[in-house]
Amino acid sequence: MTAALELHGVAKTYPPPTAVTALSDVDLTVHRGETVAITGASGAGKSTLLSILGTLERPTTGTVRIAGTDTSSMSDPQLSAVRAWHIGFVFQQFFLLDHLTVLDNVATGLMYRGMPAAARREHAARALERVGLADRLRHRPAQLSGGERQRAAIARAVAGRPAVLLADEPTGNLDTANGHQILRLLATLEDTSLVLVTHNAEVAAAMQRQIRLRDGRIVHDSGAAT
Repeated sequence: MTAALELHGVAKTYPPPTAVTALSDVDLTVHRGETVAITGASGAGKSTLLSILGTLERPTTGTVRIAGTDTSSMSDPQLSAVRAWHIGFVFQQFFLLDHLTVLDNVATGLMYRGMPAAARREHAARALERVGLADRLRHRPAQLSGGERQRAAIARAVAGRPAVLLADEPTGNLDTANGHQILRLLATLEDTSLVLVTHNAEVAAAMQRQIRLRDGRIVHDSGAAT
């Protein structure tokens, strides 16, 4: 199977005055199309791991490969390009701009690809149709339900067909019914690897693979794909 994400010997230590080791010697491979839940108590290193997987933070030691490419020596602009072309992000907060339509909110996620505005809007419309919001293109975020806003946020993350989708508690602000709907939607994203941080056991169980962190180390992995 093709690896979408690879971490080898990754550690992350924050300098004083924090002086915290958030991750220690983490090895992790996520394959194309695999869905993975990252769990653990607060302070276990989940958010740090997600940030390093998304190249938002650099590891203190170790290597991070995205779609086979070593990101260790990349400049910040090069890492920005990796994120623009290969990685989508979904957060607990929707981060939609109130003054823009849903269509334009999704289209803004493609700006770093250097696409013309018309092409961005075309990709955005297709992504919104994919998540069941084809009839909400001209609506503003305030006119949407919580579940619809999260679907719009997912559309923004997947409009460019990224290889990897990283999600931080994507159902955390939703009621049970909307949370289940978002999980069903995420399960339909073929050829996209999903890595999801959650405290919710039901959400974790819906993923193909469950990984638990403790004190910055992987202490349980339900079965890496081979």
